[in-house]
Amino acid sequence: MIALALPIGFSSSADASSKKWTKGDKSAESHQVGKASWYGPGFHGKKTASGHIFNQNALTAAHPRLPLGTRAQVTNLKNGKQVEVTINDRGPHRGGRIIDLSRAAAKKLAMGGTARVSVMALAD
Repeated sequence: MIALALPIGFSSSADASSKKWTKGDKSAESHQVGKASWYGPGFHGKKTASGHIFNQNALTAAHPRLPLGTRAQVTNLKNGKQVEVTINDRGPHRGGRIIDLSRAAAKKLAMGGTARVSVMALAD
């Protein structure tokens, strides 16, 4: 298992969930750890919050607060696999989850239905 240090002031995903994100926020607080899920076939071809059409084969994700268009690095904490995604939608809409990945992004992370992940907003 890979151990990642949480930024000062972050002791759980609950703390990270209360963070207000702003465009260009690249501080240590732009990091979250928690549960990820994925979505695909039922939403493929539908409009996302960004106005783009959802493509389950693209490396995208839904996040509740990161600004649309933000690039983020997601790491599967069980196996260390990483993927860069673009936030183009809002979600997840199920409690206890911090990010909803496209099918392609979930595949790159070799995750099943859900996985414990680290999400880090990247510099523009």
